[in-house]
Amino acid sequence: MIRRLEHLSYEERLEELELFSLEKGRLCGDLIVAFQYLQGAYKKDGDKLFSRVCCNRTRDDDFQLKEGRFRLDISKKFITMMVVRHWNRIPREVVTTPSLEVFRLGWMRL
Repeated sequence: MIRRLEHLSYEERLEELELFSLEKGRLCGDLIVAFQYLQGAYKKDGDKLFSRVCCNRTRDDDFQLKEGRFRLDISKKFITMMVVRHWNRIPREVVTTPSLEVFRLGWMRL
């Protein structure tokens, strides 16, 4: 531990060091993987991993993801379920970008 920060709480230390919490770091990694799947980086299974919304009421594009329903709580822990709610909040300009770096910077501002 850094000596000058030992009296601060976890959240204050993260803020002082300009770091993310473990929870936000995991979400960041999961969103990046989802972005790569949806951009076609994983050709073999990318089409089957996520379901897209088929109606025109959402963003007027096909980048909204459909949230599935499961009876078991363990199914909610899959990346396909953890990412959907956060993915659908990301602005269209960020989701449609071809660059991973632009995507990463764009959604982190939210």
